[in-house]
Amino acid sequence: MLIATPAMQADPERDCALCPRLHDFIAGWRQREPGWYNAPVRSFLPQEGADSVRFLIVGLAPGLRGANRTGRPFTGDYAGDLLYSTLGRFGMARGTFQARPDDGLELIGTAITNAVRCVPPDNKPVGAEINTCRSFLTPTIASFPNLRAILTLGAIAHQSTVRALGARVAAVPFKHGARHDVGNLALFSSYHCSRYNTNTGVLTEEMFVKVFNDVADFLRERD
Repeated sequence: MLIATPAMQADPERDCALCPRLHDFIAGWRQREPGWYNAPVRSFLPQEGADSVRFLIVGLAPGLRGANRTGRPFTGDYAGDLLYSTLGRFGMARGTFQARPDDGLELIGTAITNAVRCVPPDNKPVGAEINTCRSFLTPTIASFPNLRAILTLGAIAHQSTVRALGARVAAVPFKHGARHDVGNLALFSSYHCSRYNTNTGVLTEEMFVKVFNDVADFLRERD
């Protein structure tokens, strides 16, 4: 069961220091690139607000030159190119994605967040950081009263989401293209849309689109 107490907030403060390693890493990049966002990245919501969200996408963490630079999830690196083009294809986003936060792109009934909100060194958060940041993932999920489906990108995001939902990871294993019902939510999973995964053939555009087609079919059935 998903439980979020009133004291829990969905987004960390800009100078959140709950994870010292990540806080120090960001502090170093603030000195090196003062024009970058360089802070915990907030969830990307549709203009209509949380009540309109029926579909949530959970990624791993901001990319150094992606969301950590721009301040918007999956914006500024290759992963966003594939993700946002696919969202547009299924009517879950409108506008033209230009890999910057002021490009005017809007989400439709969809929100995007990360299991870990701060950029980790080498794109690898450690277990304690993942666990700590779940204190934001849990209330984020709970903030969407009309949520019907979640898509997790990669095993770490999947496992943290399962735990945020109060389920056991062993009972809800990660598998590309799988769907599990957790409480009243449908949990879909996909390999992460990173350049590494697409370059090595772990994830193809066809595979990614198939997952979104499954999500879209599910949501249509719930209309």
